Amino acid sequence: MRALLLAGLLGLVLSLTVTPILIWLFKKIGWGQIVRVDGPSTHHTKRGTPSMGGIGIILSAVAAYFVAKVVNGEPPTYSASLVLFMMVGLGLVGFLDDYLKVRGQNTAGLKGIYKIAGQILVATIFAWASLQNRDMFGLTPASSELSIFRDTGFDFLKIAPTEWGQIAVWIGIAAFLFWIYLLVVSASNGVNLTDGADGLATGSLIMSIGAFAVIGFWKFNQACDLANLAANCYDTRDPLDLAVVAAAIVGALIGFLWFNTNPAQIFMGDSGSLGLGGALAALAILSRTEVLLILVGGLFAISAGSVILQRSVFKLSRAITGKPRRIFLNSPLHHHFEEKGWNEVTVVVRFWIICGLLVLAGIGLFYVEWIYGSVA
Repeated sequence: MRALLLAGLLGLVLSLTVTPILIWLFKKIGWGQIVRVDGPSTHHTKRGTPSMGGIGIILSAVAAYFVAKVVNGEPPTYSASLVLFMMVGLGLVGFLDDYLKVRGQNTAGLKGIYKIAGQILVATIFAWASLQNRDMFGLTPASSELSIFRDTGFDFLKIAPTEWGQIAVWIGIAAFLFWIYLLVVSASNGVNLTDGADGLATGSLIMSIGAFAVIGFWKFNQACDLANLAANCYDTRDPLDLAVVAAAIVGALIGFLWFNTNPAQIFMGDSGSLGLGGALAALAILSRTEVLLILVGGLFAISAGSVILQRSVFKLSRAITGKPRRIFLNSPLHHHFEEKGWNEVTVVVRFWIICGLLVLAGIGLFYVEWIYGSVA
């Protein structure tokens, strides 16, 4: 418990210290935001605002976690290290994208195919590593089973009949990897698309990642061991340390929000949105609440869904009628409401409310499942 509170406090203090330095540095070297030409007209004034603030969030969270563990006299755990690996790995992919945008002074950045390739590479290493390193109870950080509130018994590695021999093994591995890719790519791109209004993604991530701090702490208190063999106990590897790393990230995000709120002095950029989205996915996978991510990260799913829907309708209508149509005035969805005349602060606060309700619904269902036993 002490490490959890210390990690959150250190993340906050470090972020409040590092972010102003990054603002000064990025202004000095000219690393400013490149604004979409087809975005809301009110966003054109944001051009040149320092970007890549996600670097500060990630560095603060990583340092806060390790310092908290040292102060508490505990070694870092394998599970928490995997979350940090995912965050740093995708953060590097995002940094490359940000850097190319700044250097070329356009919004093109890293080509989509290369960005996806980077995400898949990091996700593949994470997937492999998450099934290694069994603890004394035989638990690996992740499970090859589909999870909702806990593992469901549906094992991706056993999806094909065993009579198929080696082919069944390869099918199982492919199914598991595809599921991990889907979670990681969806979460990281969902956060990336939500990061389009001052403070929107930052505030939403505080709630969503904060939910996994609560879930990790609860799973630690209700973990299956010799003293607790209740039917509704949890078989989760290192749940308390997942809560600690989540708290470190939340603390860093709160510190960053101080400077990212409207009018933003700095943006997290793809360096932050991809890395933090990856951390969100990693926490869901390792806490064995993968499907619950749909609710806990619901706002990010809505943002990504609105873009997919907009582009699908646009291309389909153009192919059928020769005249492209749009459902929204702009996408992602928060830009639609800005185009309708909503003030940016109004959009952000109302979307925070939606995010908070979805997070509460997710935690509520998680608790109800624990009360009434395993319904997953």
